[in-house]
Amino acid sequence: MQLHKHVTGDVFSMGRPGSSEPVKLVSAVMGQSETMLNRGRELMSERYGEAELASPVFDFSFTAYYEPEMGAGLVKQFLGFRPLVDPADLADIKRTSNELEAGVARSDGLPGRGVNIDPGYVNGGQLVLATTKNYSHRIYIGNGIYADLALLYTRGAFAPLPWTYPDYRTDEALAFFTRVRGVFLDQRD
Repeated sequence: MQLHKHVTGDVFSMGRPGSSEPVKLVSAVMGQSETMLNRGRELMSERYGEAELASPVFDFSFTAYYEPEMGAGLVKQFLGFRPLVDPADLADIKRTSNELEAGVARSDGLPGRGVNIDPGYVNGGQLVLATTKNYSHRIYIGNGIYADLALLYTRGAFAPLPWTYPDYRTDEALAFFTRVRGVFLDQRD
């Protein structure tokens, strides 16, 4: 078995850990109504700063997965938050978003949550989402949370991967995350 080594001139060098670069916090918020979306947005903004970017609200008709817990007729919106965050904080952000959504009851009085908050981040090359569900392409990042590479920025555009959720594949979603990337690059400079 041959090991690969980094070569600088005639000197072999070992990679050295560095600090992570900040990323742009994003979140998808889903609920029974725009009122519920606004509540999810408020909760995240109180915790992580202003949501400076928002996609149009769209009907979430891609799957019935959430209907038993959240009801039918769900709507969804993507958000981008002003402050940059450390990507190492993604697991904690996901755990916090789960706590926040647990505090929002359904508007129809039935058991279940009224809002679903799915955080992630955008950097120059990717959209990464946080999830509690393991799968073959997800990487464990601690505290019961996995990272899911949802979109890859290549050849001047975001591209979905075979496992990317359908609502993240739409032209509207790709345009939104491209806009978030542009704001991130401006902020970073």
